[in-house]
Amino acid sequence: MKLKFIAVSLIFTWLFSCGQEVDNTNETDAAKDKMPALALADNNQASLHSGLKLNNFDHTVRPQDDFYRHVNGRWLLKNKIPTDRSSYGIFTALADKAQEDIEAIVEESAAANSLLKSSDVQKVGDLYKSVLDTESLENLGVKPLEPYFAEIDAIKNKQQLAEYFAMVFKRGSDAPLAFFINIDAKNPTEYVLYLTQSGLGLPSKDYYFNEGLSYEAIRQKYVKHIETMFALAGLASGDQAAQDIMALEMAIANGHWNKEDNRNSVKTYNKYELSQLVEIAKDFDWISYFNALGVNNQKYLIVRQPTFVSAFNLVFVDTSLEAWKSYFKWHLLSGNAGLMNKELAQENFVFYGKVLEGTLEQPPRRARAVNAVNNLLGEVVGKVYVAKHFRPEAKARMMSLVENLKEAFRQSILALDWMSEETKEQAINKLNKFRPKIGYPEKWRDYSSLVIQPNDLLGNYMAAREFNFGLQLNKLGRSVDRDEWFMTPQTVNAYYNPVMNEIVFPAAILQPPVFDMNADDAVNYGGIGAIIGHEMGHAFDDQGASYDGDGVLREWWTETDKLEFKARTAALAAQYDEFEPLPGVFVNGKFTLGENIGDLGGLTIAYKAYQMSKGEKLAPVLSGFTGDQRFFIGWAQIWARKYRDEELKRRISVEPQSPSEYRTNGVLRNMSEFVEAFDVKEGDRLYLPPEKRVKIW
Repeated sequence: MKLKFIAVSLIFTWLFSCGQEVDNTNETDAAKDKMPALALADNNQASLHSGLKLNNFDHTVRPQDDFYRHVNGRWLLKNKIPTDRSSYGIFTALADKAQEDIEAIVEESAAANSLLKSSDVQKVGDLYKSVLDTESLENLGVKPLEPYFAEIDAIKNKQQLAEYFAMVFKRGSDAPLAFFINIDAKNPTEYVLYLTQSGLGLPSKDYYFNEGLSYEAIRQKYVKHIETMFALAGLASGDQAAQDIMALEMAIANGHWNKEDNRNSVKTYNKYELSQLVEIAKDFDWISYFNALGVNNQKYLIVRQPTFVSAFNLVFVDTSLEAWKSYFKWHLLSGNAGLMNKELAQENFVFYGKVLEGTLEQPPRRARAVNAVNNLLGEVVGKVYVAKHFRPEAKARMMSLVENLKEAFRQSILALDWMSEETKEQAINKLNKFRPKIGYPEKWRDYSSLVIQPNDLLGNYMAAREFNFGLQLNKLGRSVDRDEWFMTPQTVNAYYNPVMNEIVFPAAILQPPVFDMNADDAVNYGGIGAIIGHEMGHAFDDQGASYDGDGVLREWWTETDKLEFKARTAALAAQYDEFEPLPGVFVNGKFTLGENIGDLGGLTIAYKAYQMSKGEKLAPVLSGFTGDQRFFIGWAQIWARKYRDEELKRRISVEPQSPSEYRTNGVLRNMSEFVEAFDVKEGDRLYLPPEKRVKIW
């Protein structure tokens, strides 16, 4: 289903520019830094297994030439991308396991004989049933959307249109203007409105303007898809509407900021009083818009892209009312097609699944029903998931590991030869104020006011969207909730939140091979340890480094240190610019810079933490590999992933993470410790001369 939760997803877009994607021999030279020996495993090391997936190795590929394929080559050969997926990897497999666990929880609720009205069990069970009730969906067809189409038809002027921009947002459809509520980046004790660009039906600005036959073909198919959807929905003049919508979206996209600037924390913080918006968009009725949103009592907001708002103003004026009506009907239809009959849902999938991602078929209906429950009632299910599947000792072990990584990071900062003492002091202060969240929230979301019906799928989604909108709106004027989570416990992912200076690891990511309670320390430090380091590293990447230890967006670097930092990060960006996953399709080093810094810094710090954890002991040789070698293998094996070409191209356009191959090899060739562990020499493909290796943290 192509479903949209704008209010929440925009927070993710802003937040997870500092996030983590999961969709990946010289023991005598161990560091002698002294600290309490915090080994990840408290078992007898002799009884532990190596944690290495030896059956995945391809020994025809030299580790010195392509470590990613050396470790994962046979996995890549023997695993096929499922027909209902656009990519498949180790993190996907972990998510599948979590999905199985969630499905069992959901089906138990659906099978309950007596569902007490408004109880969590009733909501879960009836929402699940409403997705599976295909007979009702076929009988209804597009009828559930007809009142919303009529509402659009009733718009008589541009003032009413401005009001409708707000109504659309509450209901989860796209509009060129969107907003979310989050902590004020320069005053993190308060919540504030953020106004941001949106409103496109294709994945990004690139898809509207990039040259080449593949992009042109997608644009043509998009127009045809709109026309077909209008016909299936019984909407008139689909051919003309499709042309109008494409022209309007191209005009909107033309004003969009590029993805590099859009992830810039400083450039996107532009504070305006609500009354000042007429200065950048004088023809849009802001009073009607903010009244309809219910935020007209706010004094100011943050405009993330002011020049886009000005460009939008011209588009708003120049576009006819009828074209705007066609546009809003399209986004209402497109955003809810997965909730309609089979014909509409399938056509929606053909374009967004097959054309844009290369996926061959939709997931089974039962899987879509579980996803609906996960999306709309995530913490209801999460509470049960944690009770059934998350071991308390895993949380305790993770907390110890986080502290070990923090200490390693502290020592690394103190040892930097390119940073002044003044900046080091600020960096250590920020590090000391890190707040880790492991597993699950301390308090659970209250869904008691959300009404779910067993036979009204669209109504359930509309109710959930307005419920989520209300949750966001209620933040304004309240003290900041520092216990809030932006992921559910059953999510296989992790993130860093700069305005709270927190690192967050949901329960579901803490599974083998990423985190193996029964494995030797080395592979765990290379896996979950490096992910912890990655999230810590986001606090000091090209954007996270703009926030201090209290989450305030401010400059805390000396000018000299900042220039040196930028020089090092620019060198890393240039390395990634050279990677070419598909012919003529290159990784964007600037766009992916934050994630690449996180990967390089995270693995560097995890390696140091691993050395410190051993104390005076030497790591054993397991499965024929030294501890250092197992550490790097642990990093490489979690990133095994296959992509369909369409999906790989889409990700490079819209996702700030590099493809998995480069997350592995791109980092390792910069680490002298890897070069030594695997005897990488000049002439090997992964060899970089020492002067070209980038070291930041």
